[in-house]
Amino acid sequence: MTWPETAGPIGWVQLLAGEIFGLPIPHAGSVFAAALAMHIACALTAVIAGVLAATAKKRAGRHPRAGRIYLWALGGIFITATIMAATRWREDAHLFAIAVIAFSLGLYGYLARRRHRPGWPAHHGIGMGGSFIALFTGFYVDNGPFLPLWNHLPHWTYWMLPSIIGVPLIWRALYRFTRSTSDERSRAPART
Repeated sequence: MTWPETAGPIGWVQLLAGEIFGLPIPHAGSVFAAALAMHIACALTAVIAGVLAATAKKRAGRHPRAGRIYLWALGGIFITATIMAATRWREDAHLFAIAVIAFSLGLYGYLARRRHRPGWPAHHGIGMGGSFIALFTGFYVDNGPFLPLWNHLPHWTYWMLPSIIGVPLIWRALYRFTRSTSDERSRAPART
């Protein structure tokens, strides 16, 4: 057995240090490499769970299950971003700030649903959707300059495009949800 076969995931990340899928990976030690490996796994999990939650019917089952997985993955992203920022503060402080915003919005959306206060669906949708926008913003700010097509865009687009695309989608989803719930209430028999 050679070194990469015996080193596990950390060894593979260090071996690939230089680039993964064409994205440059900094040489910042084994703690950073381990955090990066977990960060990538959590981010992929969050994206998949977030898409599943967003596209599911808003009822018991797939939506809340995927939402909980999304929140846990978002927590993992926050923890690993904290470790990576502590290791390379000058280079990663802005990514730490994005991770704080993403996790805070996700937690806000989750708690809005759990507490069921008046108007909670809007708070839930804005929190969870906003955290998804922040998740993509962090990815594009960090990796946009190295992605095909994105590398031709001005730097401000890495910060703004996720919001330019995501905010109208959140608004549309909230509008459709509000309209569908008001239609259901109008069709329900009157209580006497």
